[in-house]
Amino acid sequence: MRTASEILAPAGNLEKLKVAVLYGADAVYIGGQKYGLREASENFTYDEIREGVEFAHQHQSKVFVVLNGFLHDSDLETLPEFLSFLENVGVDAVIVSDLGVIATVRKFSNLEIHLSTQASCLNVEAAKFWKDQGVKRVVLGREVSIPEAALIKRESGLEVELFIHGSMCMAYSGNCVISNYTQGRDSNRGGCAHSCRFGYEIELNDDQKKISAYFMSSKDLEGIRLIPDFVEANIDSLKVEGRMKSAHYAGTVSKVYREAMDFYIEHGHLLTDKIYEWEKELRKISHREYTQASLLTPAGADSIYDEREHEDKEYQVVGVVQETVPGEFCLIEVRAAFCPGDTLELMPWKGDCVDKELDFVRDFADRPVPKSRPGTLVKIPWMQGAEPYNLIRRKCP
Repeated sequence: MRTASEILAPAGNLEKLKVAVLYGADAVYIGGQKYGLREASENFTYDEIREGVEFAHQHQSKVFVVLNGFLHDSDLETLPEFLSFLENVGVDAVIVSDLGVIATVRKFSNLEIHLSTQASCLNVEAAKFWKDQGVKRVVLGREVSIPEAALIKRESGLEVELFIHGSMCMAYSGNCVISNYTQGRDSNRGGCAHSCRFGYEIELNDDQKKISAYFMSSKDLEGIRLIPDFVEANIDSLKVEGRMKSAHYAGTVSKVYREAMDFYIEHGHLLTDKIYEWEKELRKISHREYTQASLLTPAGADSIYDEREHEDKEYQVVGVVQETVPGEFCLIEVRAAFCPGDTLELMPWKGDCVDKELDFVRDFADRPVPKSRPGTLVKIPWMQGAEPYNLIRRKCP
């Protein structure tokens, strides 16, 4: 009998955690205020970590905390107290890239250790080394193919996690110092400025011509059609990149990959027209052009995103459901303005999205609202299947 691989989603804040879990993620990974690689993300306070772990566990999902920055001694001085807190609130694992951090985790806690992709584990012998250091799971570098990941799992005896969706890096799994030089921001300590996405000029000495190119920027990874390959290779966890991305992104990728995984486990194939619907959904969120990168064969020139940096986005979230009165209205928190007569789309936890043309928008006191304002609460017509935390979106103009 086939066993489903874990769907692991990013959660940059508490709302994104709840959205990802409710839309089907088996696990989420989050960051605290220190020690991780996404300083620009909102990240979690102590209280938010506690609430997030409690919420995830209530919904049978796990929480992993990133400690994947390359730390200095001054950082290690305060880490033990944070580890004690994480262990006490029941965090399921920490994601680590630095040997000193691994030693500190083992000395001051019993937390399960996952090796970050930042460590660039790409082969069996490296995996065996990390196993000897106390690591239970390796998050393999994006340069590894699914067959190579299967070999590493089989020969090392470790759990294996592999990226299936999200932004890609031109460097070996983030081991890059370009933004240190271009922006004075240390990418290996949480300050990546995504300098690889910039256009660069190349001077041709023979005729003094200059060529502008985006030769270091990568397309985004999308591996939904390869779910059968992941499962048959016994890959333990399918990881989605994107802690700095929106709740719309976290919810959509969780829902789509959950549905595709469940379909494959039930039917043994993805030979269904649903695959086109799932791919259509993945194009509704912010993304660059998609590629399968190195999942089957090494990424080539066709994986370069040779355009000025922008992300395609077909839909935007205009609100989040707060309460519902079936048959009457949905109370939503407004994220982007809309008006009566607009057509909005409800994203339910499972199944097809529901369109609704608004024949009214009212405030909390039932007064007509000609145009909603972000940050307010409004009532809109009830949508079949609506529940709290469901996302409401519309097609971009």
